Amino acid sequence: MDSKYKSPNFNERIGYDAAVMIVLHYTGMQSAEAALKKLCDPAAEVSAHYVIDEDGTTYQLVDENKRAWHAGVSEWNGETDINSASIGIELVNPGHEFGYREFPPAQMESLATLCKDIMSRHDIGSILGHSDIAPGRKQDPGELFDWVWLAKAGVPNIHSS
Repeated sequence: MDSKYKSPNFNERIGYDAAVMIVLHYTGMQSAEAALKKLCDPAAEVSAHYVIDEDGTTYQLVDENKRAWHAGVSEWNGETDINSASIGIELVNPGHEFGYREFPPAQMESLATLCKDIMSRHDIGSILGHSDIAPGRKQDPGELFDWVWLAKAGVPNIHSS
């Protein structure tokens, strides 16, 4: 776990002592460096708890006990403050705007390991994508994200049965 990047873009959870869901995103930027810079820029007012690079390197930007600003306007099962209820994980991928591509095995393996680690510490009820909580507004992690592989790796999610 690399902790050289820290985001100032967080505050206290509201109504939750700990996360009850994990939300997966893609960065939608041309490089990991650009994404990390934006997620750590106070003017951007956006962050995530973790970023996983394509080579599997995992960066923790915000402490899990804090409310990272990753979900935006969103809703899941009646909850509209997704940031307070969740842990946000950004996967480095250029996204649909800059050449969307498959998520490499090293990145997926790091994601599975991180999710299982988070699940061992928190009572996580849902693992879902940004597109699930903001349909029509967001499409990440997108159609190339392998939800079935993630489930087979021991991370149950709303896209696997």
